[in-house]
Amino acid sequence: MRGFVVAGLAVLLAGVLALHRFVPGLGMRLGSAVETFLPWLGLAIPVLAGLAWWRPRVALPAVALPLAAWLALFWGYVVPSRDRSHDLVAVQHNVSDENADPGGTARALMAAGPDLIGLEEVTAPAVTTYEAVFAAAYPYHSVQGTVGLWSRYPLAEAGPVDLRPADFGADWNRGLRAVARTPRGDLAVYVAHLPSVRMGLGGFDSVHRDEGAVKLGAALAAEPLPRVVVLGDLNGTVHDRGLGPVLEHVSTARDFAFSWPARLPVARIDQILARELTVTGVRALPRTGSDHLPIAAEIGA
Repeated sequence: MRGFVVAGLAVLLAGVLALHRFVPGLGMRLGSAVETFLPWLGLAIPVLAGLAWWRPRVALPAVALPLAAWLALFWGYVVPSRDRSHDLVAVQHNVSDENADPGGTARALMAAGPDLIGLEEVTAPAVTTYEAVFAAAYPYHSVQGTVGLWSRYPLAEAGPVDLRPADFGADWNRGLRAVARTPRGDLAVYVAHLPSVRMGLGGFDSVHRDEGAVKLGAALAAEPLPRVVVLGDLNGTVHDRGLGPVLEHVSTARDFAFSWPARLPVARIDQILARELTVTGVRALPRTGSDHLPIAAEIGA
């Protein structure tokens, strides 16, 4: 009997991995919660394999199913493409509005050698520090509300992008768009900070995040320039169905690069995405004074 229980659990796990898009929300956005931590479901596979060892004839073949499903999803993450040629390097970081060392954070981000730097939770007192530290290498910048973009290349048409959920106040401004005049032509760059999600007794509360994602997706759909880069704390992973409206228009490399929480990262909710360009690799950078890790990405034509 124990072997059939283990086999049943293995089949269930394989189904969740392979068909995660069909996991019902059940009024609690359960599907988004599962997709946020989807890679970690693989930890159950060795546990099931250990239990199956005592009933190998029935259970071990069943354990091969979730293993195959996990590898189908994440093999490209474990063995990423060797082609990491690129024309641009971008860095994305939620610097935290409680960061006690914005100057040190800015210098740490510069060490990655980026061409574009997108920041979220930029407070008014810290703007002067970021401007001073970035000034020589990144003379072009725009700050809209609490998000900012610093660039090696001239910026044009910089302005806010409305990502505000309907019931948020008018002072909530967490989106910007600018055109970077790069050597390879104009590039629309978005910096976005979508609303946070919360786990509670009522489930996975992502209503406002999802509303912001719809607005960002609409902005990307209307973007006239073909080449686009999105830098942002989107409060969601690329498997989370709530970011579907955004991911219809942009994509990224298959790398784990977990960015949150900084002490023990379990998910990449910070994203660097592109359209008509290829994000060839994403990596997490060393910790700063934030509760997020910075991430850097190579971007090729």
